[in-house]
Amino acid sequence: MRPAPSNYFTHLECSMTGTRLDKDTAHNLSPEGWPLLARYDLETMKREVDRDAIAARPAHEEAGFWKWRELLPVARNEDVVSLGEVDTPLIETPKVAAALGLTAPLWVKDEGRLPTGSFKARGLALAVSMAKSFGVKTMAMPTNGNAGAALSAYGARAGMTTYSFCPADTPEVNVREIAAQGGQVFRVNGLIHQCGAIVGALKEEMGWFDVSTLKEPYRIEGKKTMGIELAWQMGWKLPDAIFYPTGGGTGLIGMWKAFDEMERLGWIGSERPKMFAVQAEGCAPIVKAFEAGEEHAPEWLDAHTFASGIRVPKAIGGFLILRAVRESGGSALAVSDAQIETARQLCGREDGLLLCPEGAATLAACQSALSQGLIQKDAEVVLFNCGSGLKYPLPDLARTLDRTQPITPAMLAP
Repeated sequence: MRPAPSNYFTHLECSMTGTRLDKDTAHNLSPEGWPLLARYDLETMKREVDRDAIAARPAHEEAGFWKWRELLPVARNEDVVSLGEVDTPLIETPKVAAALGLTAPLWVKDEGRLPTGSFKARGLALAVSMAKSFGVKTMAMPTNGNAGAALSAYGARAGMTTYSFCPADTPEVNVREIAAQGGQVFRVNGLIHQCGAIVGALKEEMGWFDVSTLKEPYRIEGKKTMGIELAWQMGWKLPDAIFYPTGGGTGLIGMWKAFDEMERLGWIGSERPKMFAVQAEGCAPIVKAFEAGEEHAPEWLDAHTFASGIRVPKAIGGFLILRAVRESGGSALAVSDAQIETARQLCGREDGLLLCPEGAATLAACQSALSQGLIQKDAEVVLFNCGSGLKYPLPDLARTLDRTQPITPAMLAP
């Protein structure tokens, strides 16, 4: 790794009130109880930093999203906790685009290529690295699976003890992955916000640092690198529309923050994509609030969907999600589990790309947005596939042959 780059991180700011907090100690929420946002000296950085020089850094110096260190809060190289991050590919899906009737490219940003197989690696790598810089030894969170896997992996790398609390029906591979990477993991007879209540109730007694979604400021900073990386991969421009699977919404909020920071640095212009927050019909608090014109999303009761990553009944940063969606001219859309499964099979069958259920939800939502006229057929669209499709149960479509009986070509027909 090269010498530590200049660090432009100046302070933390309450996302609701603007209250300024010192950056040199570990924080959770602001004094008013709202998410905190990291702020930077962008004017100085604009004079001193060249975006193309950063993008050209060789991987052996700093891999993946760590190349953007000047726009990240970690100041010292020794605090960086890395597991070999990569730039995730932007994959065109021409057959799926044709099936939907799109005439411009339909891209999938495949976050499943990151360590632990999901985009949670971005946020947790930053959160764990910053916690390490503050001397934190024990961290805890509620999780639908992938975040806990990333916490346990990066926590193990940093020599920390981690606790993950999962809904009882969390995909089995996620639960076992957390444990295999050294994390303490518990199945809970409830949903993710009820798991979060356990963390909140016990964190003082147990000495945990709470790394729940948006209850500390640095997971956003990791997730915003999706926006920086996307702009770089697209030649420092942005697509017409982004469809993002939205549970807690850290990635959507982070990308919107990244776009603002990059414009102020002169890296991109003022154009913005329409941001589409995608949820499941069985758990759509953001969609309900968006359609009602509300600023805050109330808790969604009886939440259910097999796309467990977006089964978040109440998001503390819901107002930030809704702001980004509205400012962008986008929308919040809900799709059914049946639509999600159809989209997952379509993308795998036609373009050979296996989406996770939450990623497939974005494809289903894109089709819905097109039919509603929310995007045009010539729109350049990016879907975010937030994790490897291999981490989720797949339908068993295999057929059986008896090798002791005659096998005919007709039996093998598709």
